[in-house]
Amino acid sequence: MFGDEGTLDKYVGDMVMAFWGAPLDDVGHAEHAVRSGLEMLKKVEELKPEFERLGLPEINIGVGVNTGVMNVGDMGSEYRRAYTVLGDAVNLGSRLESVTKFYGVKFLVGEKTQALASSFQYRLIDRIRVKGKKEPVTVYEPIGEIDGVDGRMVESIARFHMALFHYYYQQWDKALLVLAQLHQEAPDKIYELYRERIMMLKNEPLDADWDGVFDHEVK
Repeated sequence: MFGDEGTLDKYVGDMVMAFWGAPLDDVGHAEHAVRSGLEMLKKVEELKPEFERLGLPEINIGVGVNTGVMNVGDMGSEYRRAYTVLGDAVNLGSRLESVTKFYGVKFLVGEKTQALASSFQYRLIDRIRVKGKKEPVTVYEPIGEIDGVDGRMVESIARFHMALFHYYYQQWDKALLVLAQLHQEAPDKIYELYRERIMMLKNEPLDADWDGVFDHEVK
């Protein structure tokens, strides 16, 4: 088992893949997956001083979690098979992990995970379309258990969400003002990313059906 009720699927290079809800049913699969991701990140932070003491390179990880319908069972042939999961929902989880660096965050989840794992505080990050897919997905950063997130963080998240509200309604100057205030108080790559995006968009004619979705061209 992996973390909170999960199944460790495989190691691929420096990647660990796990899934929840199989082989045993788990009504809390989304909650367990998000909690495991947060616990992994906490453990990495605890290991950093030890790595530094031993003269080892600093370790950092990205985590991606997605929820959806997928195929699960023994996959392969009579010569080699493995109990695993396959499907678009699985692939999206992998894509979310890969774009954590782009946003300067360590953990991203899809909208279905966010909706089901409601005991956590999230920060809305973006509406994206991953390479090879037509349908956009809203992605969130899990911050921590709701009861464990301090008031200042909750306030900054609310203000960032207001900046995104202005962004999606093309109220560029209002969005820039909020982003500048947030970045001055606590510099964050996500604030600078949106500032750069707005500066580019405000000088371009946008289609009437512009929906703010960002297309990621790499996997």
